[in-house]
Amino acid sequence: MKGVFPIEKFKKTDTPFYYYDTDLLRETLNTINKEAGKYENFCVHYAIKANANPKILNIICQAGLGADCVSGGEILASLNAGFPSNKIVFAGVGKNDKEIKLGLEKNIFCFNVESIPELEVINCLAENSGKVASVALRINPDVGAHTHANITTGLAENKFGIAMSDMENVIARISHMKNVRFMGLHFHIGSQILDMGDFVALCNRINEIQVKLEAHHINVEMINVGGGLGIDYQHPNRVSIPDFKSYFETYAKHLKLRKGQSLHFELGRSVVGQCGSLITKVLYVKEGTAKKFVIVDAGMTDLIRPALYHAYHKIENISNDGCINTYDVVGPICESSDVFAKSIDLDECHRNDIIAIRSAGAYGEIMASQYNCRSLPIGYIKEDIL
Repeated sequence: MKGVFPIEKFKKTDTPFYYYDTDLLRETLNTINKEAGKYENFCVHYAIKANANPKILNIICQAGLGADCVSGGEILASLNAGFPSNKIVFAGVGKNDKEIKLGLEKNIFCFNVESIPELEVINCLAENSGKVASVALRINPDVGAHTHANITTGLAENKFGIAMSDMENVIARISHMKNVRFMGLHFHIGSQILDMGDFVALCNRINEIQVKLEAHHINVEMINVGGGLGIDYQHPNRVSIPDFKSYFETYAKHLKLRKGQSLHFELGRSVVGQCGSLITKVLYVKEGTAKKFVIVDAGMTDLIRPALYHAYHKIENISNDGCINTYDVVGPICESSDVFAKSIDLDECHRNDIIAIRSAGAYGEIMASQYNCRSLPIGYIKEDIL
């Protein structure tokens, strides 16, 4: 079954563009709130890096989620969308002084700190500002995730985070800093994770860490487990909302929270991934020697994941229900890697047919570039098109 799109409206809209099904987004947010709301101290933040379209951010803000930011620009985008500063967490391995000062000025909830030098800079800047910064230490739990190597982040040796072997030393250093307050531990093992066993492994590791810290009389008020829950790229119509029930249940069952501890999540892809599609038009159907090419007007500048990760996105010809043919779907960019898919079956394609590249709500519009001096596509929500 193809996705339901306002095809006649699409034909009148310049392509390529991003289209966001806001009904599905709101249904997804309602599911998150329902499932997380079953547990007393679960707090969900939306990872802005997945999609920062202002209209999308406003809908997520209205649903009551907090914001997870990895740059000063994302902090400003969150604030502009209405997210309260006391629901904003700021992560990232390379926070610059200007960004840290912004977080201090806006009194954000927490800095997720990834190294000792960063901690020292935050303490210094907080002192200069007359502030006390609340921090959580991002710890690498040495838990591998069953996902692409480029988006695995929880191993012991990584550009992200602090090694477990350094954790107690870093906490001890914080105790001597007057302008930093230790409030919690932060973890993130990777993205696009569909095996709940990976999250169970993280829970078990956090349980071990908590026992170890308590033996040294170190209490943790907050645990942040990051995000990482994946979406079903193969079946965006059949599985349009991720299994949030199992996701939150996994943490409720396996993570041994202490009395009064809050548990924070940073979900991105699973919130917005399925609601977005990249809509593009067929420019040419080229007959090769052994294959056919559908050349569309969208390219890797508009959705880089297939070129970057060889990622799969379901592709649909939403103009035509003709005979099935096998095509390579490629873009106009002057790069051999500008390929969306190879040898896929599509309804027979003709010039000006409308093609939907599905599950593009996360890491689509936000990662777009103007390489080849191309214009950035517009992102439309459902209400804009109808």
